[in-house]
Amino acid sequence: MASESVLVIGGGPAGLAAARSVADLGGNVVLVEQRDFLGGTPIAENYASITPHLESAEVALGRVVDAVQGHPGITVHLGAEVISCTGDAGELTAVLRSAEGEQPVECGAVIVATGFQHFDPGRETQLYGYYELPDVLALQDLESMLKAGSVVRPSNGQAPKRLCFIQCVGSRDRHIGNEYCSKVCCGVASKEAIEVRQALPDCEVFIFYIDMRMYGYWESQIYWPAQEQHNVQYVKGIVSEILPFGDRLLVRGEDTTMGRPMEIPMDMVVLSVGMEPSPGTRRTAQVLGVAQNKYGFIDAVDLPLDTVSTSRPGVFAAGAALGPADLEDCASSGAAAAMRAMAVIRGAQVAV
Repeated sequence: MASESVLVIGGGPAGLAAARSVADLGGNVVLVEQRDFLGGTPIAENYASITPHLESAEVALGRVVDAVQGHPGITVHLGAEVISCTGDAGELTAVLRSAEGEQPVECGAVIVATGFQHFDPGRETQLYGYYELPDVLALQDLESMLKAGSVVRPSNGQAPKRLCFIQCVGSRDRHIGNEYCSKVCCGVASKEAIEVRQALPDCEVFIFYIDMRMYGYWESQIYWPAQEQHNVQYVKGIVSEILPFGDRLLVRGEDTTMGRPMEIPMDMVVLSVGMEPSPGTRRTAQVLGVAQNKYGFIDAVDLPLDTVSTSRPGVFAAGAALGPADLEDCASSGAAAAMRAMAVIRGAQVAV
């Protein structure tokens, strides 16, 4: 007999959007999250605010978390993962594993919303001294500082007088296999640069970029305001290395606009790291038997007009499980996956 439930795997922005949409459409939801809390990477990595609106990440995600946890049609399993899924669209049986053991879940459709992980700059070649130089950070490290209200140099606890961002770290890089643009890094760097300038008005802030990629309204929301209102300095250039320079850092590379080498002392360097498939995305794809693209993200098989269907009927994907995505992408694809999942369930009910 066809099941009336949808299994949503992942409790981040896309999974929350999918769960809420299914429930609002009258379906039952079983939401499974491997962490012991909902909210996904923005909460796990202590994001200060969301891009481009600069609203508190906890407040923004908290609204959706509260809506999901308070919905009578949604059952949440924290600290759990899906270890198998058998059957066909409309009549699927998944097995959940948690500290309490294993339990089967009958569902008509599955939505995968297992998100991404930040690129590790030290994974390949100690890129830019991320693990060697304490004042070299990544975007998420600075987010935590901004959330705590304390932007200081890890090496000495002092506020930086000069800070820079380096774009496209772990993205658009054929040498490491990530040829794709991670989409949000330029915007996040601009957002964080504004916040640093607000917190530390005496700190000079630079962004070194290959080319800035702002899409939609981000150009007017954060790119121009960063320059015109907050005096963030954008420099088109390629940074080749970061070296110790007394008690500071030396950023060495090429100013490609001027066509000349550059060496600039900095107090802090922030690496704008890109997105990669999370371990949960890779694992869940294998468990469900859905195709992945060459980067490890889940493949959407009916692009461009169907962005959420996977290679397995009845299984859909949303958010950064499909590839680099911002919060608006996560919300919209979560809702789209919910609609497709409900169509499967109602279609199966009619067939019965």
